[in-house]
Amino acid sequence: MYVCLCKAVTDKEIRRAAANGAGTLYELQESLGVATGCGSCADQAEEILGEARSRHATPAMYIPAMA
Repeated sequence: MYVCLCKAVTDKEIRRAAANGAGTLYELQESLGVATGCGSCADQAEEILGEARSRHATPAMYIPAMA
């Protein structure tokens, strides 16, 4: 699905950018150009980025403190 019509950026491209390390809207703007035209897609782009980042996040490993 197209998220940014001005720059023809899809949700798949945003998810791929997140998997490759993009973590902020600014980084998406730099790499894909998303939200640099009219900007109306910024909220949706950030939402997709957040979802994608949470899916690719490595779970924190619990290490108990030495007593």
